[in-house]
Amino acid sequence: MSIGLLRVNVFNESVGAPVSDANVKIMKMGEDGNIVEEMITNISGQSDIIELEAPPIEYSLSPNSPKPYSEYKIQVSHEGFDMIEVDGVQVLGDVFAQQNIFMRRNDSGRLEDLIFSIPDHTLYGEYPPKIAEEEVKPLPNATGFVVLDEPVVPEFIVVHDGVPTDTSAPNYWIPYKDYIKNVASNEIYASWPTECIKANVLAIISFTLNRVYTEWYRSRGYNFTVTSSTAYDQKFVYQRNIFQEISNVVDDIFSTYITRPNIEQPLFTQYCDGKNVTCPNWLSQWGSKYLADEGYTYIDILRNYYGTNIYLESAQSVLGVPSSFPGQVLQIGSTGASVRMIQEQLNAISNNYPAINKVAVNGTYSQETLDAVKKFQEIFNLPQTGIVDYATWYQISRIYVAVEKLA
Repeated sequence: MSIGLLRVNVFNESVGAPVSDANVKIMKMGEDGNIVEEMITNISGQSDIIELEAPPIEYSLSPNSPKPYSEYKIQVSHEGFDMIEVDGVQVLGDVFAQQNIFMRRNDSGRLEDLIFSIPDHTLYGEYPPKIAEEEVKPLPNATGFVVLDEPVVPEFIVVHDGVPTDTSAPNYWIPYKDYIKNVASNEIYASWPTECIKANVLAIISFTLNRVYTEWYRSRGYNFTVTSSTAYDQKFVYQRNIFQEISNVVDDIFSTYITRPNIEQPLFTQYCDGKNVTCPNWLSQWGSKYLADEGYTYIDILRNYYGTNIYLESAQSVLGVPSSFPGQVLQIGSTGASVRMIQEQLNAISNNYPAINKVAVNGTYSQETLDAVKKFQEIFNLPQTGIVDYATWYQISRIYVAVEKLA
């Protein structure tokens, strides 16, 4: 057996407010009476990081292996909140998994048990193959719809949890980066080489931003951005756990997409597993893993499948944030309006996350600012550098907006 790591992060319906002193129980699926671990969340809503048994990591590196992950049940309870249970939380050997739990306050006196089940990973279970579409889409007429002037990163993705015509399926409003992390955690294994993860994440991002830019479903009369069906779109599973190796990649490149010369839109980058389904001219997930093993970079992998004339572009606008990244990192010695903004945002966040110390708002990146940034990075699962880089800037912006909305 291998060992995987897991941490549970508990929030009050939104990342704007953590839930401290929540009771977290972890059990192996099929062994409900045997509690593997029981913990209480800290003032930032986090459990301890625990070690859990998982199959050998080698199982996730070959398509013909037994199930490469172990499955656990997580129950989270707190007085005044409905109990949340997530069944089938996936733990890979030598990989750090994060399970976010969003609790709902219930003052009615009749608390509910909310249970969510995580199905098999797409590389292990059986799912319908993607229905082929053109990689460049005709744009909808402007009448009745907002047609974007250029690709943008939306604040939310509205996910229809079923096939497009299933009117009984719920719609979920998911923050854009959370959606990309969720899909990637469903579609590939986090134990794969980083260059392979980058290539697959870029394909997922481009696929998603094409749906956003072309208003693919809304122009057809639907009220959502994308579906959770692998036959039409990408696999999304509400409440599933996210793997940290995937999360780090998404944070670094979430606004980057694949395109070709002389087209305005992100390329509709279709892909398949390359084992149960073969797909000429689409990215093969297992094939991309083998290419990374041979030393291919992520751009080499993408050009191997989509052609040598593809290139990467960045969306110029990220919606739902107070201000775009200033273009250079903020660190000791930095001064100016961008530093002042980060200091103001950290102080607002610290009202709900008191482990982050208040800092002087003076526009000078001091040691106390660095310490506050490091604590923020620790709480929100970023590399603890104390430097405000691209990923940290947008994560601070996102949590600040969530805190202000609650206020």
